[in-house]
Amino acid sequence: MATTPVSSFLWVIILFGFSAGFLCPYAHEGRETTESQHLLLHTHTVQVDSLIPSTTCTSTASNEGPKSKGSLKVIHKYGPCFQSKEDEVAAVPNHIEILLQDQSRVNAINSRLSKNSAGSSKFRDSQAATLPAKSGLTVGSGNYVVTVGLGTPKRDLRLVFDTGSDLTWTQCQPCAGYCYNQVDPIFDPSKSTSYSNVTCTSPTCTQLSSPTGNRPRCSLTSQCIYLIGYGDKSYSIGYFSKERLTITPLDVLDNFLFGCGQDNEGLFNGSAGLLGLGRNQISIVQQAAKKYGLFFSYCLPSTPSSIGHLTFGNGGGVSNTVKFTPLLTLSRGASFYGLGLTGISVGGRQLSIPTSVFSTPGTIIDSGTVITRLPPMAYNELRTAVRESMRGYPMTSPVSILDTCYDFSKNKSVLVPSIAFLFGGVSVDLDHAGVFFILSSSQACLGFAGNNDASNIVIIGNAQQKRLEVVHDVAGGRIGFGPSGCS
Repeated sequence: MATTPVSSFLWVIILFGFSAGFLCPYAHEGRETTESQHLLLHTHTVQVDSLIPSTTCTSTASNEGPKSKGSLKVIHKYGPCFQSKEDEVAAVPNHIEILLQDQSRVNAINSRLSKNSAGSSKFRDSQAATLPAKSGLTVGSGNYVVTVGLGTPKRDLRLVFDTGSDLTWTQCQPCAGYCYNQVDPIFDPSKSTSYSNVTCTSPTCTQLSSPTGNRPRCSLTSQCIYLIGYGDKSYSIGYFSKERLTITPLDVLDNFLFGCGQDNEGLFNGSAGLLGLGRNQISIVQQAAKKYGLFFSYCLPSTPSSIGHLTFGNGGGVSNTVKFTPLLTLSRGASFYGLGLTGISVGGRQLSIPTSVFSTPGTIIDSGTVITRLPPMAYNELRTAVRESMRGYPMTSPVSILDTCYDFSKNKSVLVPSIAFLFGGVSVDLDHAGVFFILSSSQACLGFAGNNDASNIVIIGNAQQKRLEVVHDVAGGRIGFGPSGCS
């Protein structure tokens, strides 16, 4: 998860619209609309120059993100709101590397859900600090960051938030093994009056096995040691501990369980660690259940120079524009947030894909996966529909897993099809901030990819979640989607 400058960052832009390839009758007040009226209903025109990456953070006095109770600002780890040019702390991955990192996450998710792997990730016993022989957990490349306070007095730390992980951890002094470079000062537990270790004889220590995929260890001083490895062979090892976590000045969690990392290596560069939003008992969602009622929502900003939010609790109520669908639990991946995806529509027309194509492998929504992964048949149908509707634009060379790319360099504006996910009787329209990955005006690629195997899990990635208010009502057993939740 190395940082990359905005000039080379993969920009994801969902562009609504429709062209003449998918015209169908549309009745309005008893009359069939004309072709031009139909196009107006199903098109969205986007100025090409608006796709050019910004090199400055758009945060202003009027756009500083959420200030309400239980709410945190969300910024992109690779955008200008995360670090300045003076904060160069990591090597810069190119587009290919970022997509490969994303594929590593997807591979790890499928490994974790595999019947053969049973979601286990084991470290070699010879050395606790050795890279994991097999990684079953996940870290993605397109991650979003929030700032929380840890300790007394609190130290602000920028953590990647991840709905596909459970354990929250940060790098800790004295970095007995190794600490990678991060933007924030590394947390020093010796300077906090509220820090304490969990002993290896405590029942709390045994809770680590399920969310980390590894049996906890015991130090020479009887401290509980966690070991967590990720799909790209990044890892963190350290003390399982308790500390005061400050979400906002009005929202404090005492005795919050987290990992105090002493040996941390891999693609975390820049951020101070990870905030686990999964469904296991040690995730922040479960640990704060009494305070927030197993309820949180987030909105991922449209660009890396914009700001979104992560909000715990339902103090402000749910907008009537939010559409809900049941939250499902996977039999082999209870920590993931499962959904019942049944279909996809393009330009207002549902694609001819049997429901079983989605129901057989199952579907999850994940904040850390970038590119949405679809079953091979579903992706082929989507790709065909998009290519047909955009046949007026010249195609260009593919990039890694992205095989449908266009050259918009000679266009002032572009018109592309609207896309919606169908969950039973609920249709969720994607915002105009995601269908295409914009590498440059001359290379804009469809931001979806097909799985290699029809049995692999369907993953709704963060590219398609942009600007949607994504509501996780875990207690109510439902996931909601609302339009225009942030800029």
